[in-house]
Amino acid sequence: MIRVLVADDHAIVREGLRALLSREPDLQVVAVAGDGHEALRLAQETRPDVAALDLSMPLLNGLEAARQMAAWERGPRTILLTMHADDRYVLEAIRAGVRGYVLKKQAAADLVRAIREVASGAVYLSPTISAVVTDAIRTPAPAPELRLTPREREVLQLVAEGKRTKEIATILGVSVKTADAHRTRLMQKLDLHDVAGLTRYAIRQGLTEP
Repeated sequence: MIRVLVADDHAIVREGLRALLSREPDLQVVAVAGDGHEALRLAQETRPDVAALDLSMPLLNGLEAARQMAAWERGPRTILLTMHADDRYVLEAIRAGVRGYVLKKQAAADLVRAIREVASGAVYLSPTISAVVTDAIRTPAPAPELRLTPREREVLQLVAEGKRTKEIATILGVSVKTADAHRTRLMQKLDLHDVAGLTRYAIRQGLTEP
């Protein structure tokens, strides 16, 4: 039996995926989550074999949640569910340790197949994604963008979502002083000194939706 965690910020999608996967005799949905932080907590509690994560979630998006799970000693294998087929999203996901990349517009059977293949140790990409990755590999790489730490990406997403420093501190479980220091360093590193600029950058990086 393959134990699965599903995370999506839309309740109707979560429950739809739970119903879909529960019909498969070899799959068991052990938890559902509405954001990346909840997905991390439930993954630690339930220890699923596979975590299917929506890319665009509030507080902590699916890519960052997958990145943290990949760093665990015995974390679940992760699959990203997304509408984005852009090569920068796909390649960043692969670099983050994601084992499956499934486009939401694909048939439901695509996700079921992805879960089974990823659980067996394989890497699964939706059919149209394979061509994207091949093209990206053949295309000369652009100059690398400024790299942010996982914590900086978390803070950036929260700022872009309109969270104030005190709220960021509560969400991350740190002091207000520490949260303010993270925010200050982020602005200095990006040379962006207002929320609007940080928000535009976060959208371009796929950390949050417009």
